[in-house]
Amino acid sequence: MAFFRGKSGQWSAAGGVFWEYAQAILIALVLALFIRTFVIQAFQIPSGSMERTLLVGDHILVNKFAYGVRNPFTRATWIPGHPPQRGDVIVFVYPLDRDKDYIKRVIGVPGDRVQVINKRVYVNGAPFPDPPGVQYDEGPVLAPRRDNFGPVVVPEGHLFVMGDNRDHSADSRFWGFVPIRDVLGKAVLIYWSCPNPTGVPVLGCFAYMAHNWDDFVSRLHRIGDRIR
Repeated sequence: MAFFRGKSGQWSAAGGVFWEYAQAILIALVLALFIRTFVIQAFQIPSGSMERTLLVGDHILVNKFAYGVRNPFTRATWIPGHPPQRGDVIVFVYPLDRDKDYIKRVIGVPGDRVQVINKRVYVNGAPFPDPPGVQYDEGPVLAPRRDNFGPVVVPEGHLFVMGDNRDHSADSRFWGFVPIRDVLGKAVLIYWSCPNPTGVPVLGCFAYMAHNWDDFVSRLHRIGDRIR
């Protein structure tokens, strides 16, 4: 960068420095937006529908490249990838409110026959292998759609999803199938875990820590865990 004598030269030098910083900031913002849109995005778990796999206050990373690349506005496929598989934990656009994102586990893929009998999930006539985090309430089988459901056949281009906290999850048993085109990505990693009861970033977590120190400390081992 050239420097000039006098007041005008000082302004020229300052303007050059300002423009260099502005370019660096702009490039950083564009890269961050690109990564968030197409590669990886952070989400926070707001409800207990995936407990014990994911707890309220878990902060997770979602691989948005796992199933290919889609237009973020129309959801049209730009670069095809392999489709979601049974057992994947996915983030998707909630079918009944497209302003919300949900997280659930894939139970059935296109063509699968899904049925729930006395809380037990069956896919194509065989028991679905429950991951370690799946839990049920103790007690009698009461709720018809929750505890006994189907059978239904997953249509082409759709998925059947359920929460791991099976008796406390609003999922495909209640509101239907998820279009594959609305899948945003695959949940891969817990990078932080702290509830935020106040809704205020950072301060809410500190408020929780102050009143629930033991629970906060017990969560630290979750940091870095892969989501299975």
